[in-house]
Amino acid sequence: MKALFLPVGSHGDVHPHIGIAKALKARGHDVTVITNGHFGPLARREGLGFCEIGSDADYREALKDPDLWHPTRGPKKVMEFAMLGIMRPMYELVAALYEPGNTVVVAAGLALGARVAQDKLGIPTVTLHLQPAVFRSFVDPPKLPGAPLGPWAPAWWVRFFFRFVDWAIIDRLLCPKLNAFRAELGLPPVKHIMGDWWNSPQRVIALFPDWYANHPPDWPPQVRCVGFPLYDERGVEALPPEVEAFLREGTPPIVFTPGSAHIHAKAFFQESARACAMLGRRGLLLSRFKENVPDELPTGVMHVPYVPFSELLPRAAALVQHGGIGTTAQGLAAGIPQLIVPFSHDQPDNAARLKRMGVGESIPAGRYKAAAAARKLRALLDDPRVAESARAVAKRLEGARPAAAACDLIEETFRASKKPAAV
Repeated sequence: MKALFLPVGSHGDVHPHIGIAKALKARGHDVTVITNGHFGPLARREGLGFCEIGSDADYREALKDPDLWHPTRGPKKVMEFAMLGIMRPMYELVAALYEPGNTVVVAAGLALGARVAQDKLGIPTVTLHLQPAVFRSFVDPPKLPGAPLGPWAPAWWVRFFFRFVDWAIIDRLLCPKLNAFRAELGLPPVKHIMGDWWNSPQRVIALFPDWYANHPPDWPPQVRCVGFPLYDERGVEALPPEVEAFLREGTPPIVFTPGSAHIHAKAFFQESARACAMLGRRGLLLSRFKENVPDELPTGVMHVPYVPFSELLPRAAALVQHGGIGTTAQGLAAGIPQLIVPFSHDQPDNAARLKRMGVGESIPAGRYKAAAAARKLRALLDDPRVAESARAVAKRLEGARPAAAACDLIEETFRASKKPAAV
């Protein structure tokens, strides 16, 4: 079987695809990752085939736009750049690599070009969704930035809200270019892009446990939850000696990260360093961008570009982060309290889920200040119920084999596509 993986986004979006692609390759399949050139070195180090859509320079330039992390403008930027911007070259690459009868596509929901290729060429396709926030439910609606949704909202209101958002924002932005491209290929127009159409009708894999989102009954019937993949370059990126020494020489630190792609986070790190000083706690600041880091750090606070979370977080006291699903999952697996500072996208929804589970708290990004962070962290660290809940959640994740389960479903989808249609 030839498998084409099409992640879209930053490290948090690409890592799960790499982890599953690696597991599928270990089963003897021919696997190629198709995404931005920034991730080419990682894919090749893992022994995977790689095709580039957009250069590393394009990726770094896109990160400079501060609107990517804005609560309402951020999703629009994602639709413009990550969905429409690469739709045509993505389709063309998939069409060029497609071997009829021998190919399966595994694509992010944002990978519109892959979904068009499925409709045009009949390629068996699996949609991978990383977070529950992308699933629309009238029973248990997600918490979205600026959206008037919650447990209090009746189903008719949630239904009206999503229909309005489709008409006024999402379809208005996506449909003109998407349907013009489909018309070129002789395909009919589509609508409700992020409600129904972007999901493969064959199989959708949700990369989180069903208990994390309670799998509402009105999700699409082809959805299967497999768990958090937890791939984080462990074994590819070694724990730096200076980090190992830092961890050994004192009490477990509080780890701070605003996300791997956040280049406008200097204020976040300034307030985080001050919070450590107020608490008398050691801290570890994670950012690939040196310009994010304050020029002077308090004693006991260290900066490092990147460390695999699976090696670091079990030795940490707490995690302060943006609420990305990958980072959230690593914190849950480590069994430590989390303070979420959501900016946009799925982050408020993940923050709400952690709070309901009793393992975390949140502070809106615009109100993240040292005193507030110190107060929330002190409460989390001093509450034995939080520690107990965090350990219980970590226990639930032990022994899970999400990558294997995802591979089983991908192979099943491929096999089903080869069966003759019923007469």
